[in-house]
Amino acid sequence: MSALLDHHRLHYLHEAIRLGSVRAAAEALDINASVISRQIALLEKELGLTLVERLSRGIRATAAGALLAERFRQWQADQADTVAKLRELQGLKRGHVDIVLGEGFVSDLMSGPLGRFWQRHPDLTMSFDLAGTNEVVNAVAEDRCHIGLVFNPSADPRIRVATASRQPLCAIVPPDHALARLGRPLRLRELADHPLGLMHPSYGTRQILAMAEAAEHIALAPKLTTSSINVLRHFVKSGLGLTLLPAFSIAADLADGSLAAITIENRLLSSSEACVITRRGRELPPAASQLLRFLSGQMRAFQIATGDRKARTRAGSS
Repeated sequence: MSALLDHHRLHYLHEAIRLGSVRAAAEALDINASVISRQIALLEKELGLTLVERLSRGIRATAAGALLAERFRQWQADQADTVAKLRELQGLKRGHVDIVLGEGFVSDLMSGPLGRFWQRHPDLTMSFDLAGTNEVVNAVAEDRCHIGLVFNPSADPRIRVATASRQPLCAIVPPDHALARLGRPLRLRELADHPLGLMHPSYGTRQILAMAEAAEHIALAPKLTTSSINVLRHFVKSGLGLTLLPAFSIAADLADGSLAAITIENRLLSSSEACVITRRGRELPPAASQLLRFLSGQMRAFQIATGDRKARTRAGSS
């Protein structure tokens, strides 16, 4: 049967399943849709198995189709990693790392660890993709990116947490706000009386907040919902309302005093974490392995350790 697993046919099948339709796969691969349909049909005939279900809108993988698509994805990743290792053995110093991360990590990553890493490895290149928590996890699990930086991801058997740092979710307010003048941690219930801006439900901050709301039997109704931390920053700075974010995601604003972060008395919110993740079982190429080791060892250089924020966070001491 291994002779039947043609690389091109598996590639077509993988893309059709990943994108949910033959037409979308054809556009992504820049070939005729009939070619993809015919090759998938031939693969099904030769294997004697149905690989996709034809729906009124697109396709859906059968168990056999999902198995082949997953194996193809792993083969692709293993091949790319092996080629990178061979180049390293040949003495080529160049390499490339694909990173996917939440927006809140960008400022600290750019201002600290990334510059130091490039000083050590000036020939390495990187690509950065910004995404919500769920998409960061999926991009790493599906080998679209080597490393993910994500806030409070849900448990996923596909993912390995290489390192984590506890990062409480705080109330973010203007420095002269009445809540900032209380001089104490807040109760989550107190935020219900203020207009709130929150991230979309696919983001870790919103997911852990939903769990905290359920635990305290309250429901916060956001005035603004967005996928951008930058939008939330301006929402608060403009006096339109408050938000909830980990302090590291607004490090520059805390440093210049334009925003204040107030801790919240809630076990779930105080136990949330910033994590560096990889796909479980994947052996990363040398460039990605070097960066992963560096990030794991330099987590405090992200300025996301709770202790490094105390001077800038209104946590109840005056």
